[in-house]
Amino acid sequence: MSTLEPPARDKKPGGLTLWLARMQMKHGRKLVIAVPYLWLILLFLLPFLIVFKISLAEMARAIPPYTDLVAWADGQLSLTLNLGNFLQLTDDPLYFDAYLQSLQVAGVSTLCCLLLGYPLAWAVAHSRPSTRNILLLLVILPSWTSFLIRVYAWMGILKNNGVLNNFLMWLGVIDHPLTILHTNLAVYIGIVYAYLPFMVLPIYIALTRIDYSLVEASLDLGARPLKTFFSVIVPLTKGGIIAGSMLVFIPAVGEFVIPELLGGPDSIMIGRVLWQEFFNNRDWPVASAVAIIMLLLLIVPIIWFHKHQQKSEGELG
Repeated sequence: MSTLEPPARDKKPGGLTLWLARMQMKHGRKLVIAVPYLWLILLFLLPFLIVFKISLAEMARAIPPYTDLVAWADGQLSLTLNLGNFLQLTDDPLYFDAYLQSLQVAGVSTLCCLLLGYPLAWAVAHSRPSTRNILLLLVILPSWTSFLIRVYAWMGILKNNGVLNNFLMWLGVIDHPLTILHTNLAVYIGIVYAYLPFMVLPIYIALTRIDYSLVEASLDLGARPLKTFFSVIVPLTKGGIIAGSMLVFIPAVGEFVIPELLGGPDSIMIGRVLWQEFFNNRDWPVASAVAIIMLLLLIVPIIWFHKHQQKSEGELG
């Protein structure tokens, strides 16, 4: 015998469920937009304000080694702001030279990554589908190894009796070892090697999104391949070039490990100055002022990159 089941009743959502559904429909867009802003506030704005507060303090023999900006004494609230840390950066030419050399090294390294990364991204994008994933894996594979270990490996390659000098002497190209380690050249080599994948991947993505009917149309109209490359392909991949340049230039400015291990006494970059002030001199206020100025300097290229990226996306869209 079949059992009779009671007729299904319409289940209406309860008051709390209905309220949550209405709130989600009404404020869902705001909540989605609020997540990245909350992320920026917690991971950028809040640390920036803390560092800025320390930059206005004075050095002290205490833990932490700086004075408080706000103090309560004798029933009075006092606020002490020390701008001397920023003035010290203008008096000592060491800081100016460090900023200038950091921008120079980052700019040249970004250009080298672009000149090497674009052909590499082109080769990966135009390879057969069966080998494309393998090539992408080879590009990303070094990043799976510790950054410090990779820099130490370059020390073994570039030293006087290292792999590179022994190979060149075996070929008969040189008679005596070249001094490469602990020079600015070694710093350039290390930065280009470390950040090259960050240039290759955005350009590769841009190349895969090109409408190659435009390239064929340019060739059919009589344009030479070189002219087609610079007048059609490069503008279409400008967004990838700008994104890759940002990913290389910005971290390269504050690089510390590579100039510390591969560079010499003349490799004065702002990352080494920050380390010196923080850990050797224990002058946290001056180090914080150095960091604030570095962040303000980076705002200019970030705005420039962002403006040109929006312009290129507007032209394509």
